Amino acid sequence: MGLFDWIKNSGEKLRRVEDKIYQQRTDFVEIYQRNLALEKEISQRTEELHNANQTLLTLEHVWDMMNSSRPLSSVLEAIVSSLHGEFRYLYSCIVQKQLDTKGEYFAFKTYLQNEFSMKLDDCTKTPLFETRINIGKNTTLYETVENRRFKFYPIDEHTFSMLFPDNYFPEKINELKNTTLAKSFMVLPIVSKEFTGFLAVFSPREEPKESEVNFLNLFARQIELAITIANLFETVKKQAVTDSLTELFNRRFYEDALAREAKRALRLNQPFTLISLDLDKLKHINDMHGHSAGDAAIKAVARVITKNSRSVDVPSRVGGEEFTIILPGVDSQGGLVAAERIRASLENEPVESVGKITASIGVATFIEQTSNLDTLVEIADKAMYFAKQNGRNQVKLADAADEISWQETAVDAFVQILDNHKIPFNSEMAEDLSKKLQAQQTEQNGNSAKDLLYKVVDTISRSYAPQHQEGVTKAKVRLASAIAKRFDLAKADVDKLKIAMLLYDIGNIMVPNDLLKKATPLTDEEKETITKHPIYAAQEILKPISHVSNIIPIIEHHHEAWDGTGYPSKKKGDDIPLISQIILIVDSYYAMISDRPYRKAYSENEAIEEIKKLRGKKYSEELTDEFINAIEDLKRI
Repeated sequence: MGLFDWIKNSGEKLRRVEDKIYQQRTDFVEIYQRNLALEKEISQRTEELHNANQTLLTLEHVWDMMNSSRPLSSVLEAIVSSLHGEFRYLYSCIVQKQLDTKGEYFAFKTYLQNEFSMKLDDCTKTPLFETRINIGKNTTLYETVENRRFKFYPIDEHTFSMLFPDNYFPEKINELKNTTLAKSFMVLPIVSKEFTGFLAVFSPREEPKESEVNFLNLFARQIELAITIANLFETVKKQAVTDSLTELFNRRFYEDALAREAKRALRLNQPFTLISLDLDKLKHINDMHGHSAGDAAIKAVARVITKNSRSVDVPSRVGGEEFTIILPGVDSQGGLVAAERIRASLENEPVESVGKITASIGVATFIEQTSNLDTLVEIADKAMYFAKQNGRNQVKLADAADEISWQETAVDAFVQILDNHKIPFNSEMAEDLSKKLQAQQTEQNGNSAKDLLYKVVDTISRSYAPQHQEGVTKAKVRLASAIAKRFDLAKADVDKLKIAMLLYDIGNIMVPNDLLKKATPLTDEEKETITKHPIYAAQEILKPISHVSNIIPIIEHHHEAWDGTGYPSKKKGDDIPLISQIILIVDSYYAMISDRPYRKAYSENEAIEEIKKLRGKKYSEELTDEFINAIEDLKRI
């Protein structure tokens, strides 16, 4: 090979090497560019993943808020705070449409205090939280809310003139833009059954991304749901302590409030007054004008009480036509003034189709007249009865407690029954219950005497009726008292009824246990044994206890039927004491809604239907009707 050939071949080899190097360089550049693109995509996906994760966390936070029982204002503040803190928005707030005598307007529902809000506040002539935002119906913002469409606005004078016409400083708008990162604010309508308004979000970006808009729209829907749930919680909470007919507090709340107020009064040595009010002649109103008129009269009493109560007072409906007002820090003279004001106002509050209505009112003061809470309730109730029996439509101040209450009478009776072993009962348990009852007689806290009595009766009842449930005795006494009130019974008769309700069934403990638990039909002889339990109670257990002698005839006849088919004496009609009739219908009802060895418990509605079938037979027509009315009243309290 010659020199020229060698040079030629070498040149060819060199070109091939250069071509290869160039190709490799091109491949390297392409790989490098691909890596750069991949890194950028990874960065974008990482940011999107972070934002998605942040979105989920925020929505989870909102969901937790929605499922709490926190007040709506607290829930909304937490929601807008999360937007500010977690998504780096400068500020967010919720604005609500409202209505007053001047017409529709928008006002801030939440108002978080931070550096941006202070600068925003400087732009308006009135503080933001007090600003009335008069957004006209022809503006885009009003249409945005009405049509539930997302919209964003630049932060400029035009936007502020739409938001705050004649209520902003134009020179402050540029200052806001120059001293903050604010570029725009976004509006997301919030519309639910209970709320119309919008979420306003101040952003450092001039335009939102599509993913951002999607998230904020989802967020706004969650706020709507949060508002609905929070309002539901508030409604349920209110219903738990509120009487549905009058919207006053119910009996449960009243009893808790009374106990709290007594503790406070003793701790501070400061009196409080209890007003016991009873609407006069409700039964007459119901009979003459119908139960809708009776309800209207009850509502009228509630309106008058509400108008004449201070914010610290506790007005409650505790029975069909029975009301109480707790007056913290008020002595007896102040209580009399308050009660007279209510009485006079009620007299001047006529009810449509009924006319003038009146009330009988009793007033008693804690510490001043008694430091025993049960006694306070007792003497206030007694004063109210005195007012009713002495002409109605008047106020009576309770006398200091100097008479034996029905609870004391009942406690004494049970102590004697347990101590003297009048009944075949576990001796150790009898001794324990007796000691507790005797200790209660000497205590002055006064809030547990009745509950202890009910517990004793429940305990004794379970010894011969295992299906007897805790709390039934208390429910029976309450229902019997409500029926007695509808018959306008005297206070002394109501007291006898309460004692009889605790003692009437005690004779069952003398009946052989196997008979009470028998699941098959009873023989005639077994039926005769069972029918003797009122006699056992009256003669063998209660007769030796002198201070309940007036209760014995009531208990002896509590199984007599209106048509004369009852026992033990086959009495009929008005020959049966009304108190005995009340015990019979209450006892029958609770027997029906309890399990028995021979059948399952009826539902409450089934039991009422069964009682209706016996109207005019086992029970008088009037008693049956008033029983049903009392049941309905207690369901609403």
